[in-house]
Amino acid sequence: MQIVTERQTRRDAPLEMEPAVFREIGHRLVDRIARMMEDLRSGRVTGAETPGALQALLGQGGLPVAGAPADRLVEEAAELLIGHSLFNGHPRFWGFITSSAAPIGALADLLAASVNPNVGGWILAPMASEIERQTVRWIAQFIGYPDDAGGLLVSGGNMANLVGFWVGRRVRTPWDLRTTGFDESARPVRVYASRETHTWIQKAADLSGLGTNAIRWIDTDAHLRMDVRALRAQIASDQANGDLAIMVIGTAGSVSTGAIDQLQEIAALCSEHGLWLHVDGAYGAPAAALPDAPADLVALRLADSVAVDPHKWLYAPLEAGCALVRSPQLLRDTFSWHPPYYPGEEATGEQSPIFYHEFGPQNSRGFRALKVWLTMRQAGRDGLVQMIRDDIDLARRMFDRANADPELEAFTHGLSIATFRFVPTDAGRVGGDDVEGYLDRLNREILARLQNGGEAFVSNAIIDGRFLLRACVVNFRTTIDDIEALMQIVVRLGREAHRDLARAEA
Repeated sequence: MQIVTERQTRRDAPLEMEPAVFREIGHRLVDRIARMMEDLRSGRVTGAETPGALQALLGQGGLPVAGAPADRLVEEAAELLIGHSLFNGHPRFWGFITSSAAPIGALADLLAASVNPNVGGWILAPMASEIERQTVRWIAQFIGYPDDAGGLLVSGGNMANLVGFWVGRRVRTPWDLRTTGFDESARPVRVYASRETHTWIQKAADLSGLGTNAIRWIDTDAHLRMDVRALRAQIASDQANGDLAIMVIGTAGSVSTGAIDQLQEIAALCSEHGLWLHVDGAYGAPAAALPDAPADLVALRLADSVAVDPHKWLYAPLEAGCALVRSPQLLRDTFSWHPPYYPGEEATGEQSPIFYHEFGPQNSRGFRALKVWLTMRQAGRDGLVQMIRDDIDLARRMFDRANADPELEAFTHGLSIATFRFVPTDAGRVGGDDVEGYLDRLNREILARLQNGGEAFVSNAIIDGRFLLRACVVNFRTTIDDIEALMQIVVRLGREAHRDLARAEA
């Protein structure tokens, strides 16, 4: 071991980088990213490569013993990602609810990572903490939720929903849950969710110690909304049996179809029975800002907690979710602990420092809020409303276009989601006694060809047992020409797949 005998004025650290070198590498990287953005429209949505092909590009070697020059590594990483990714910023990406990301958000992430504040405590991140506090307030204002609510930025919709669920579980459980937890003598706990609820609810029930048997699955009506009469009957039955009903999960924009539960009626029912109302607005909540938003979407303001996902419909880069809880104190009551090595004190007002380790499960936290804050400032309220409205109008155009085509069958339009399928004119002849089964197989094949072809990217939905193509427009680069192109692509691929499948099954 070398003994240092002289005072060192400079440490030879392999990860250090001279500012001039950083500037040069950074400029080249920004230029490469800008070229990627220029080429988005003319390029493929995805190369649809296999895991094996990508692993071959990376090689099978172990961790290098010696390091490598930073400029070469950054260029290599850029080529790997830009040359071999699915681009959710492509104007014809509508597969999952991941928006095209605002370029200013990419710059925000660079800045946030460079300063590297730890937004777990105000003393560690004074300005970042205040920007997050303001961002949370702006998100609440935008969707019509009380702007004095508590909240924080989290990784995405799953975590935002989990935070609301954990708070509701603690508040509505009539014993000291944080100390004693659950035991065999506890009353069976029940939470209520529609069959269209996102799968985060299973994770929440599992990880919260309730178990998935605690979930009461409520049927949906003809519009795929929670059936409020069935909900009322199930709550009454459980309470008559001595079960502990604690929470109802409302959905403001379902994943499959964009359905919005009857939140006004559900809120009244929750108030009547003393239940916590959590609304999963991860996708649909931003549409509450529209002047003509449906009354049930506007009613999310009545919820005890709401999940919003800025990387879905506020156009922020991943990761950016937001959990909102009507009372900030309930977040602290659920998550706060005070060991001597935690800095600071509880935030008790707008002028007090805020310590976000008091508000959620993380202690060390990255600066997610900056990209949301800058995106909202660049667009403003009016700009965000305009883009959301455009997305909805484009999805409506997609539905109408499918409805008018004799080889397409439109099913649903909700918010910015449209569902439809390809139906050949001779489906009855080919499908025989199982036309629906044949159409499911055919549209599965169309989806596979579409996703692998790279011309456009959609996903699927299952509605009334039927396999449908599903497109969700949360993409500020999409135009009406892209919608028209999708319809033509689906019909072309549908005819090809129908010909091949009919021959195979003959």
